[in-house]
Amino acid sequence: MKSPSTCIALACAMAFASFAHAQNAQQTPAPQYPALPSETPAEFNAPTVGFNYTKRSVMITMRDGTRLNTVIIVPKGAQNAPILLTRTPYDAASLTSHAESSDLESILSGYDNAADVIVQGGYIRVVQDVRGKYGSEGDYVMNRPLSGPLNPTPVDHSTDTYDTIDWLVKNIPETNGRVGIIGISYDGFLPLMALVNPHPALKAAVPMNPMVDGWMGDDWFHHGAFRQINLSYIMEQVVTRGNTAKWYTSNYDDYDMYMRAGSAGELARQRGLEQSGFWRKLVQHPGYDSFWQQQAMDKILAKQPVTVPTLLVHSLWDAEDIYGPVAVYKAIKPNDKDNLVHLSLGPWNHGGAIGEGSSLGAIKFGSDTALYWRQAVLRPFLDRHLKGNQAAPDIPAVTAFETGTNQWRNLASWPGASKPVALRLAAGQKAVLGAAADAKAYDEYVSDPSKPVPFRQRPIPPYGYDEAKGQSWPRWMVDDQREASGRTDVATFVSDVLTAPVKISGEPVANLLASTSGTDSDWVVKLIDVYPDQVGSNPSMGGYQLMISGDIFRGRYREGYDKPKPLAANKPLSYRFGLPTANHVFLPGHRIMVQVQSSWFPLYDRNPQTWVENIFNARPEDYKKATQRIYHSSFIELPMVEMVPFSAGSR
Repeated sequence: MKSPSTCIALACAMAFASFAHAQNAQQTPAPQYPALPSETPAEFNAPTVGFNYTKRSVMITMRDGTRLNTVIIVPKGAQNAPILLTRTPYDAASLTSHAESSDLESILSGYDNAADVIVQGGYIRVVQDVRGKYGSEGDYVMNRPLSGPLNPTPVDHSTDTYDTIDWLVKNIPETNGRVGIIGISYDGFLPLMALVNPHPALKAAVPMNPMVDGWMGDDWFHHGAFRQINLSYIMEQVVTRGNTAKWYTSNYDDYDMYMRAGSAGELARQRGLEQSGFWRKLVQHPGYDSFWQQQAMDKILAKQPVTVPTLLVHSLWDAEDIYGPVAVYKAIKPNDKDNLVHLSLGPWNHGGAIGEGSSLGAIKFGSDTALYWRQAVLRPFLDRHLKGNQAAPDIPAVTAFETGTNQWRNLASWPGASKPVALRLAAGQKAVLGAAADAKAYDEYVSDPSKPVPFRQRPIPPYGYDEAKGQSWPRWMVDDQREASGRTDVATFVSDVLTAPVKISGEPVANLLASTSGTDSDWVVKLIDVYPDQVGSNPSMGGYQLMISGDIFRGRYREGYDKPKPLAANKPLSYRFGLPTANHVFLPGHRIMVQVQSSWFPLYDRNPQTWVENIFNARPEDYKKATQRIYHSSFIELPMVEMVPFSAGSR
């Protein structure tokens, strides 16, 4: 038997031998083999013979030295051509490479391009990554505010647009020196920014479905209720430069995923969103304080005269930014001394004006409304202002599609002459035009946060835009509302069958007198067109309940959006809030319905129905049932318009 000291000595000797062998192996030269040349060229130059365009990417330097990635596409043979610019946080390279093709229209048929109008018009197309995203340098800030209290730097989207346009008109020899800016959603917010101290070469702006006020009624909140369905967008957009971090789904049904997490704040924590500066700002600013007010684009643009011809585009069933376009129109039109501001309202979802517009979900419009709009409105607007073509028709001040009759109307202003008429929520679950109020009677329901009202029929697929994957989010606003009307936690009021058409144009306004047994509450109001029980031409539409306008209000903001306060339990209180703009005719044979409920889940986060300082931080024990009463003095103020018979001249 070896002694311990002998074992140690042997182990040390073996370790040394192993080390020496390794050292010798490192010093022994590796055997040499003949090289096998790579088949990949050091640089590949793709031939473009037969292409009807040339494309190049450049880095344009901003005034602070930051360089922004910019894709420039010039039609072959272009001379004295105008430029159409889009600035985007969504990857300029991919937006200009929709298909690998030698054809210009094919590569431009991406998310936010009216490719047919752009190609037919012979425009030089420019798409640029905003600072901090994809190929551009710099830091990304969601909806980067103007230089000022919320942005201590000297640069913003206004200055970046100015510097970009300045470079483009000086460095693209094929241009006529006239530039337009166009975009949808976030890309629609950026043309609004371009209107602040615009470059002299900016001759047209087309903000389509723009983000305008993220608290009042666009992407992040609606009247104080948080749109938690956008959590996935927030994460993917703000935590990496190239949107490489992906939100994962833990349930086939989004309803289950959000319920099991509890609060929106808890789900965000589970997914790591507290690492994002933007998310931390959302949690710190749940009310309408200066953080939101100072960056609201309608308020900013109201302070200066309009100097650039502007075409605002609004979708009547926009599931993303249904508030902003009309809010901007109302803000800037009073300063429009030269009639430069135009408004279009179409029967589309978010960005639907660039697609096929003959239907939306089950609703059919009798023609391709989007194609008509692009050719009859967008094209002449761009031709007139970017080509200097005075022969191009000057488009009407307002072009508004009238749903119900399915006709385009040309108007001098929006909403035009309308008369507010009360649609009373009366006894017997009746909705009655012009009825007298009954201040004491009410309907009631129990709102249970453990069983919130779904915003659409379950299972609810994940938020997204890929219809092939079952992501039908873009069209949920035209879903049949019968699922909700049959629930005991939804108060439903319906009119008698109409014997004459009822036309509304403008913003319906909810006026509720309601009480809750809790100390906070949400109120959801939906204005609905109920189809006849039988529709011979389309049997599947029999009894269909089509939401014409609907929105939510968080009760704690009843006395002021910047003054959240607990509600007095079991006390009737008044709530007044606007619903999204409508331009609709309720036809004879139809009925008008109003639904009132206290959750719209998981579109919006649940209200605990007990007072907590910040609902993002609500705990499971904070969520309590509440008895809700809707008093019969409540009404919807309808902006009613006298019907004008349709004629060929109104189109």
